[in-house]
Amino acid sequence: MAGPTSRDCVFCRIVRREEPAGIVAEDDAILAFLDILPINPGHTLVIPKAHAATLEELPASSGGRVFEVAMAVASALRRSGLRCEGVNLHLADGSAAGQDVTHVHLHVIPRFSRDGHRIRPGPQYGGFLSPSERDRIAAKIRLAIDLSSSS
Repeated sequence: MAGPTSRDCVFCRIVRREEPAGIVAEDDAILAFLDILPINPGHTLVIPKAHAATLEELPASSGGRVFEVAMAVASALRRSGLRCEGVNLHLADGSAAGQDVTHVHLHVIPRFSRDGHRIRPGPQYGGFLSPSERDRIAAKIRLAIDLSSSS
């Protein structure tokens, strides 16, 4: 198993087999298991085994592996016989983004027409940025970004 786990994290307890889970895939660094509150049957969570509460704490290599496994799960969902006409990937980073378990996890959600699940944007969605506002925002991000830690 890669890296330390947290004693009080439910996902770390699943990694240590102290909590039950419907395991879908596993390797030395990653665990994929069924969500206990699925949006649709087959809804899977892909996590790094080593505890990382947020993306900022997650090594880039682990993030890449999480995404690779999520792609394999998405492909498997389409071939599994479960109802799956499309797939949503969702990762909430921080409580303001809706992260409810403080261990990085990528949701792989099988979707089908009229499944009743909708992504509902907030009231500010759809407002176009002026070119000057777009450039101002992009400049702020450029000044703060560090690509050296993501390769």
